[in-house]
Amino acid sequence: MTNHAQEVELVKPREACGVFGVLAPGSPVAHQTYLGLYALQHRGQESAGIAVSDGSNVTVVKDMGLVSGAFDDRVLVALEGDIAIGHTRYSTTGSSSWRASQPFYRDVGDLEFALAHNGNLVNTAELAADAGMLDGTVMSDSDLVAELVASELASGQAPEGTELPWAFARVLPRLRGGFSFVAMDRHHLVGARGPEGFWPLCLGRLDNGWVVASESPALDTVGAHFVREVDPGEMVIISRDGWTSERPFNNPNPRLCMFEFVYFSRPDTVLYGRNVHAARQRMGEQLADQAPASGDLVMPVPESGIPAAQGFARASGIPYRDGLVKNRYIGRTFIAPSQEMRALGVKMKLNPIRHNIEGKRLVVVDDSIVRGTTTRAIVEMLRFAGAAEVHLRISSPPYRWPCFYGMDTGTKAELLAANLTMDEIREYLGVNSIAYLELDRLIEATGAPGAGFCTACLDGEYPVAIPQGLSREVLVERRDESGATFAPVSQMKLGQ
Repeated sequence: MTNHAQEVELVKPREACGVFGVLAPGSPVAHQTYLGLYALQHRGQESAGIAVSDGSNVTVVKDMGLVSGAFDDRVLVALEGDIAIGHTRYSTTGSSSWRASQPFYRDVGDLEFALAHNGNLVNTAELAADAGMLDGTVMSDSDLVAELVASELASGQAPEGTELPWAFARVLPRLRGGFSFVAMDRHHLVGARGPEGFWPLCLGRLDNGWVVASESPALDTVGAHFVREVDPGEMVIISRDGWTSERPFNNPNPRLCMFEFVYFSRPDTVLYGRNVHAARQRMGEQLADQAPASGDLVMPVPESGIPAAQGFARASGIPYRDGLVKNRYIGRTFIAPSQEMRALGVKMKLNPIRHNIEGKRLVVVDDSIVRGTTTRAIVEMLRFAGAAEVHLRISSPPYRWPCFYGMDTGTKAELLAANLTMDEIREYLGVNSIAYLELDRLIEATGAPGAGFCTACLDGEYPVAIPQGLSREVLVERRDESGATFAPVSQMKLGQ
């Protein structure tokens, strides 16, 4: 970004990254990893990387941009081996640069390994200080974990032949926050998930090997059969002889990020044994029951609002129609040189179908509102296309609290629902009515209400305590709907 141009995008909560790993002797593991990352591209578009082991060396190739831009056949053919891991990144800590892209590589004596991380740690500063790393030398929390693992390997205490799994098992319990990892050395593939399981990870079976991935569709892409989700607090160690499981953490406390169900995960993903698309349709059904609206048609904000809009239409009996067309050939962001051009940004991504909109009372369904600028522009677009009324229905509760575990939401001051009452939100967005799905209904709609979820961004209840210094940077005062002021979260008992 320069002083004269800004990136424009449809603002949604943004998750950190996607990870993939495969051990399959005799298979083109680099190509398989490429396909797996392609299936996980929605989780990060800033950079992509692949590491491969041929049994003698670990080679890492990574570049900025999309998976398709970072790799081609010429590069993939040269990456020969039996083990590979891959990463597609959206940065929440560290800079958006090649140096911060993953996987990270380390060599310690005659050992070498690579690792990739999905999530965000909250005790990076403490870990860096304990490791004697100076300020400014930590590229990201993922880079720090690689350094900690390397330090364990350098101790010389690791059992021969299982050095990486041993070192990882010693480092993992020291980490706080959200994390799922894939890692590899010359002979092992390791998948690990934090004790809260904020971010998903699953295990798949190939005819000649094993796969770990952030989401189950990545398994489908390479022809792997879904075995199960990696449990919160579990580390899976894979070699040519098969796989074993270790539990480095005491008392895991499952808290899958609720927005994996609401927005992040692909609709064909399986989470807690439930299909995400079906869960999103149930969210729409719950929303229709909780907050009915009189309208001529139900329309989604594509594409994330489609399943909930389908459910709303089915439960309400109001016809489902498309009202907006998404331009599929526009990237996640584009550069707009002026405020006037930035105002046209939404129109480059979405365009109204006037024939379906003009003179109609619209029930518009979307999954979430973060800052509200995009939603406001969409409503203006629908009004300009002739909508008689716009009734907005959101298939998640108001988004009021920033995330510290791997979702990029900015500061509390930037979150629409944290700073305005419901009437103020309705007026700001220019809609006739607005309703958000209640939290208990959202949890019920997942189909796994007792499985355990993190809902910190919706209710301010943080499962892992946030350091005071970190919380002060992003938490500010908020008002409830009556206008009463609440204390900054940094003064509350976070993590209780």
